[in-house]
Amino acid sequence: MSATLASTPAADGYRMPAEFEEHAGCWMAWPERPDNWRLGAKPAREAYAVVAEAISASEPVTMAVSDEQFEDCRSVLPGAIRVVEIATDDAWMRDVGPSFVTDGRGGRRGVDWRFNAWGGLQGGLYFPWDRDERVAQKVLEIEGAARYRAPLVLEGGAIHVDGQGTVMSTEQCLLNRNRNPELSREEIEQVLFDYLGAEKMIWLDQGVVNDETDGHIDNLACFAAPGVVLLSVPEDESDPQHAISRDAQDRLEQATDARGRSIEVITLPSPGPLTITEQEAEGVDAVQGTQPRRAGDRLAASYVNFYIANRSIVFPLLDARYDQRAAEILRACFPGREPIGVPAREILLGGGNIHCITQQVPGAAG
Repeated sequence: MSATLASTPAADGYRMPAEFEEHAGCWMAWPERPDNWRLGAKPAREAYAVVAEAISASEPVTMAVSDEQFEDCRSVLPGAIRVVEIATDDAWMRDVGPSFVTDGRGGRRGVDWRFNAWGGLQGGLYFPWDRDERVAQKVLEIEGAARYRAPLVLEGGAIHVDGQGTVMSTEQCLLNRNRNPELSREEIEQVLFDYLGAEKMIWLDQGVVNDETDGHIDNLACFAAPGVVLLSVPEDESDPQHAISRDAQDRLEQATDARGRSIEVITLPSPGPLTITEQEAEGVDAVQGTQPRRAGDRLAASYVNFYIANRSIVFPLLDARYDQRAAEILRACFPGREPIGVPAREILLGGGNIHCITQQVPGAAG
């Protein structure tokens, strides 16, 4: 059984490694809810399967799936991908799964954040969310990793770390009143430091336009290496995202990380703007209390929403005008890792992308 610890990772000498450090594996969850995924989630499942297979060439993958979908999922995925039964409310393992921490001496534990479906009853995307709230604990049970239960509503996509003491997030998300209204900025920072083993915070302002997660950092910017950040920036200066991204770039270039390094910013082009088609919107079941999918709505598309596997970068193919350029930038940023582009519009239609549906398990020695 996985123990629940009363201390904090920082107090115990644990830290959250950067995603570009060695992995022991990756977790995902199988999509199925028809009020978020079109055509009963069948196109989304095909996209998830391609992502899982791409990652599994580099590291072990585990797919969480409901009892109802177990046989279908098992029949679709290659035998090398482990399939386990875990009930979920939706399929965003980044946000509902644990953030793993390590001590560099073979110890690996997990942080179980509180989850309220990206805003609870004040802007959240669905109700109830109790099954999602239990996912992190179940994953830690299966992994045999001790659990820290953090006193903070937070999704994994709301933070990026460099593994060397620096945390990056957006004010739009973490300071949103629908997450932790009783906590100040400084109190939120301290909880992050305590549970991530970090000591320096870099705050950006807003995330990607129309991102229903309230501006998750993992759709806007990420650490590619210590002191290096990849940032999504559209070419069109009239695009409302342009000013947001340039503000983020200014903040990053004026910041230093926990070790005193200046931040090098490398820009990735922004796809689109992309919008939901009428056919795509019609394929989603309309249910009161869940996020509507309307024709013409802007999608929060970004090439930054990729997964760093041990030997590859699995990134979303979103716009033929920019896909190849994104691949070239990623290849230059991650020597030794091959960019693998995966058709990801079906994932985007559900409200996120490849980074949002994955959660890395770091190597215990990290």
